Amino acid sequence: MGRGSGPVVMSRSQARLAAQGLAGVRALIGVVAWAAPRLALDPWVGPDLAASAEGRLLSRALGARDLALGVGALLAIRHGGPVRGWIEAGGLADTGDAGATLLTFGRLPRRSRWLVLASIVGAIAAAYVIAPSVDAEEE
Repeated sequence: MGRGSGPVVMSRSQARLAAQGLAGVRALIGVVAWAAPRLALDPWVGPDLAASAEGRLLSRALGARDLALGVGALLAIRHGGPVRGWIEAGGLADTGDAGATLLTFGRLPRRSRWLVLASIVGAIAAAYVIAPSVDAEEE
C-alpha cells in the first residue's frame, strides 16, 4: 500500500499511540506463549495439543514471532523509524493465523474458537486501520 491507499482515519500521533498499544499487546502475547505455552495455546487448539511437546514447540515458535514483531514495532516507534512495515507484517502474520484457524475451525475447542478467531480478526482490523497513518506526515 502506498501513501494515499487504505483508509486514513486517524492522525499520525493517534496512529502511533495505537501502534504502540498493538505492538505492546503482541509482545506480551509472545512472552506468554514462550514462557507459558499451555496457557497461550490451550484456547486455540485445546488442552491435548497444548500439553504435548509438539504444542509447546508450536506455542514457543509463534511466541518468538509475535515478540519479534511487537518489539520491532516498539523500537521503531521509540527511535522515530518507520513503523508501518512492522504493523503490516503483524497483520499479515495474523491473516495467516486466521486462515489456519478457519481451515480447522470445526475441530477447535467449542468453548473458545469464536473468541480466538475474533481476537485474530480484531488484530488484523487494527493493523489495517493503523498502518496507513502511522508514518504519515503531520498536517
